[in-house]
Amino acid sequence: MRIFLTGAAGFIGSHLLRDLLARGHQVATLLRSPDGSASISDLLPATTVIHGALGDWDAISPPVHAFRPDTVIHCAWDGVAGAARNDPRQLLNFDQATGLVALAAAAGAGAWIGLGSQAEYGPDHTARPKEDGPAQPATLYGAIKLSVCHSTSILARQAGMRFAWLRVFSTYGGGDSPHWMIPSLILGLLRGEKPALTPGEQLWDYLHVSDAAAAIRHVAETPECGGLYNLGSGRAVTLRQAVEAVRDQISPSLPLGFGEVPYRPDQVMHLEADISRLEAAGWHPTVDFQAGVAETVAWYRHRRHLFT
Repeated sequence: MRIFLTGAAGFIGSHLLRDLLARGHQVATLLRSPDGSASISDLLPATTVIHGALGDWDAISPPVHAFRPDTVIHCAWDGVAGAARNDPRQLLNFDQATGLVALAAAAGAGAWIGLGSQAEYGPDHTARPKEDGPAQPATLYGAIKLSVCHSTSILARQAGMRFAWLRVFSTYGGGDSPHWMIPSLILGLLRGEKPALTPGEQLWDYLHVSDAAAAIRHVAETPECGGLYNLGSGRAVTLRQAVEAVRDQISPSLPLGFGEVPYRPDQVMHLEADISRLEAAGWHPTVDFQAGVAETVAWYRHRRHLFT
């Protein structure tokens, strides 16, 4: 399969690129800058590199047309954390995604696959939301993700392309941003720091990034797959269990500051993916949480000098 991939230098995108190449797919990657591609530098010789940015259609359209993708997978997104989730620049993501559908159709692609987020459901969802349940996002990030989902679905259908949208819950693994909870915790514990934490009763769904990559590839490879899919492990662990699993891989004697931070007024206490639709399509997670944590801790331990 010939796949045009955006966001290949990001966390999920980099693992997806590695997965796709390992299975013999031909991949074109869109890179805005060589400086941001360190995580995939070893893979770039095996890909078709298209230099440019989403929105600069005059520059990137000719090489995309020349590549002739069968499928376009859209992993790129600006502003995924912190205050950026409510920055008006989120609106640029809408323009980029809808423009990408038009480019995909013009280049002859037969499928368009995008990555959504559990943020589309909002904080008032049931503990295990289904894809056809209510979506009431509370952040601009979630609202734009939901708008892109609806709009690209219509545009893809009008262009005769297969459409799929995977709503990602919580992923973890080597190569994630050090600002997220699990890598931040690992790096702090490796420095001997005691983390200040809530009581840790929240139930959370963690999916290893290699499983996330395999799920996206499965949807791309399976012509029958289409529509919305929740992407998670389908199994929740308490935050306390997750933190203790990380700590025990480093040193079981390290102290943990549970209860030192109060819950936020809007704290979500249970977020778990109902993955029955994706499992019915033939995908199942394979990485056990304890094994995934051990692998993740080892990844950061070997590279801790990069985060000082």
